[in-house]
Amino acid sequence: MLEEARRAAVLEEAAGRLRAAERDRAPIEPLTAAEPGLGAGEAYEIQLINIRRRLAAGARVLGHKVGLSSPVMQRMMGVDEPDYGHLLDTMLLREDVPVPAAAYCHPRVEVEVGYVLGASLPGEGCTEADVLAATEYVVPSIELIDSRIRDWRIALADTIADNASSAGVVLGAARVRPDALDLAGIEAVLRRNGEEAARGNTSAVLGNPTTAVAWLAGKVAAFGVKLEAGHLILPGSCTRAVDVRPGDVFHAEFAGLGSVTARFE
Repeated sequence: MLEEARRAAVLEEAAGRLRAAERDRAPIEPLTAAEPGLGAGEAYEIQLINIRRRLAAGARVLGHKVGLSSPVMQRMMGVDEPDYGHLLDTMLLREDVPVPAAAYCHPRVEVEVGYVLGASLPGEGCTEADVLAATEYVVPSIELIDSRIRDWRIALADTIADNASSAGVVLGAARVRPDALDLAGIEAVLRRNGEEAARGNTSAVLGNPTTAVAWLAGKVAAFGVKLEAGHLILPGSCTRAVDVRPGDVFHAEFAGLGSVTARFE
């Protein structure tokens, strides 16, 4: 925790540095290098400072994402729960429009099953049954992640402050009812330029991605945030992250759910 007298100034300054890094595509040193006492709660406050600025400038909340949802990543970060970030409508990318790789600092892609809510979720105490009842459909997705921290040298507080490394999302055309699939056992494969780059199963996401969505509903409630009807929720990647290079074409296939393609120029 930071000393109370300088806390507000530190949070505002850190938020400003992250904004400038994203705007100028000029990654910065980890926030925790200058402020080793920066905690997760303060990092969420930094994230919200920048989200509020974007909303004031006209963006709207598209949904939320869960990060650090695999046991491997949690052990790497030394934490026992995931983190989360905001998805804004300005982050929604299209399959048929190439994404400029140079618009990002260190872009990578991940493979996820997206949940689109038809009804709002309860906050504290949200269950997997609540999530399934509220989900209108699931959709194949490729999440674009990026770090405004140099060389991805992130501690937990760094990635939380940096909006959980959110950058964009591409959605496939398929729309499938959640009760039509075993959401905890979907095999997925990611190909880059026709060659397999990563493979995984949705069980890698907290054992069941629906569990991650229920966790998220309770977590954001502590910050006065609600997962609402129409929101897109990304519960976490079922494969490792893969670096993006200009000219890459990524194609992700999900057993029983369809596919999605992301093109970079």
